[in-house]
Amino acid sequence: MIELILSIIISLNTSGEANFLNQTENILHFTNTSEKFTKDETMISPIISAKSAVVLDLESGAVLFEQNSNEKMPIASLTKLMTNYIVLKENDLNEIVTVSSKAANEQGSRMGIYSGEKISLKNLVLGSLINSGNDASIALAEHNAGSVSKFVEKMNLTANDLSLYNTKFQNPTGIDQTDHYSSAMDIANLARKVYENDFLKEAVKTKEIIVENETGKIRHRLISTNDLLDSYLTVLGLKTGTTPMAGECLSTITELPNKKLILTVVLASKNRFKDSKILIDWINRAYFAKNSQELQY
Repeated sequence: MIELILSIIISLNTSGEANFLNQTENILHFTNTSEKFTKDETMISPIISAKSAVVLDLESGAVLFEQNSNEKMPIASLTKLMTNYIVLKENDLNEIVTVSSKAANEQGSRMGIYSGEKISLKNLVLGSLINSGNDASIALAEHNAGSVSKFVEKMNLTANDLSLYNTKFQNPTGIDQTDHYSSAMDIANLARKVYENDFLKEAVKTKEIIVENETGKIRHRLISTNDLLDSYLTVLGLKTGTTPMAGECLSTITELPNKKLILTVVLASKNRFKDSKILIDWINRAYFAKNSQELQY
């Protein structure tokens, strides 16, 4: 079956472009899904408000659901998954960062750091992930690469290295810019890589925490923007995002009753938490609990 699909695709497109190869990989990935997971064919597709969505089995990466998953779209603060992926890979959590005036004055969601404040990289990562601090994300970018522009170059090189061919970054925060985009599939594959980091696993499931600067004299209260952490679901994180251009976005790791971990991504949603709940419940019933009518927690 796979060989047949390949021969058809190759006959239609022989340009060898990176984006084409990425689409081929996704088709094969989805084809392999039926070999690993058996879907209850009586289950009709879920209806969600999100324009684009995908659900993966976290361990294997198998696609369990997709809707316009390769379409290039604004991603808001899901951008911070890449920002923190790079920082956690290249920097030490104990490094001390001196906050610049640019970072301190960054608009949008903030953790409330001050110009000249010295704070650990660990606490900035928490600020960037838990309450989606744009100020923390700029401080991390400047500390890592020396400037935001150099960090953005690194973000795009990393995206290419990870084969995220439907992705382009213009900033480390996710604020709306015309040429700043990704796809649900790319975000899902990035999230799988990010979630390999043990510190990040703990950070993204933290509902509320107070962090301090180096001297302990300045405290920052961080409250998660992920409402699903308080729901009936066993949600283990991951990242929220909202801007005028992107709409509501959400990437989520959820543990199902059978202990299976799934990763959901919704983009351009009118209600990201409701859409994610619908997808999580549908995946559980369609693939793992065919005789149950709802999640049993």
